[in-house]
Amino acid sequence: MRRLGLFALVLFFLATCGREIPQQEVVVYTSTDQVFSEPVLKRFEERSGIKVHMVFDTEETKSTGLLNRLLAEKAHPRCDVFWSNDPLRVEILKQKGVLAPYRSPQAAHIPDEFKDPEGYWTGFSGRIRVFLVNKKLLSPEQYPKGLSDMLDPRFRGAFALANPLFGTTSFHVAALFVAWGDAKARAFLEGLKKNGLKLASSNGEVARWVALGKVKFGLVDNDDAFSMIEEGAPVAMVIPDQEGQGTLFIPNAVALIKGAPHPQAGRKLIDFLLSPEAEEMLARATCRQIPLNPEVPPPPELPPLSKMRLMKVDYAEVAKKMEEILPYLRAWVARR
Repeated sequence: MRRLGLFALVLFFLATCGREIPQQEVVVYTSTDQVFSEPVLKRFEERSGIKVHMVFDTEETKSTGLLNRLLAEKAHPRCDVFWSNDPLRVEILKQKGVLAPYRSPQAAHIPDEFKDPEGYWTGFSGRIRVFLVNKKLLSPEQYPKGLSDMLDPRFRGAFALANPLFGTTSFHVAALFVAWGDAKARAFLEGLKKNGLKLASSNGEVARWVALGKVKFGLVDNDDAFSMIEEGAPVAMVIPDQEGQGTLFIPNAVALIKGAPHPQAGRKLIDFLLSPEAEEMLARATCRQIPLNPEVPPPPELPPLSKMRLMKVDYAEVAKKMEEILPYLRAWVARR
């Protein structure tokens, strides 16, 4: 009888060898603000029964902190899924060999321009770059209309931008270098300095400065703008460059980590993040993110993407450019 029991145990081991054991936990690193990302991840836990271990980035090192951590862990991954607040970081990780391809069935509704052609990452709900204006300090006819207004002497010393070494501001600056060329982009940044730019640590700090009247306006993401509007601050939001190159749209991006400890659970989490339910949650949250699924209504305060003029972005080129311009940006920041 003992031999039969041992024989049965051996048969079970052989039968399950090479088969992935069902996984009931998943590790996600996310640079999307915790106040917005955590409810979505908690909903996935409720729907799937899979425990989600969440690692968040700080506001000041937005995206870059987790990027560096994932690069350091490349040989021994601890993370399954990276939910980035922009595609720049996932594109860099792809180029560094940190990601594994996964084409989610939920990605069918995502336009090709917001997906990696090789399936290494997929975009979903996003934000636009906007001007946040203090209504007590500027009347509507005085509102800035485009990035070039940041060079206007009438705004000298009265506008703010977040540190371009971090977060979506770094993505925006790198995109401008690709769109404009190095000479024009450098001239723009130097012009900001000459016109008295106030450099903040984050988009959130820019928004607070505008709300408090420390500056007349600042360049932020629309979620930062809506945070101040919801608080009742005397501010207004302006979508810039609608008669020119268009504003920058910044989708979230999600990717599976190569060698992930829980790949099956990781793929399930990616499927959920790309689902209409997750996009609707982000559209209804105070961040007012714009869904990429045409069946999910956009936030009522914002026009749909089809009604806005947007910058054209080559994410692979922007990722390469970001690494190329980092020495210049570090020197530029140090000279403030």
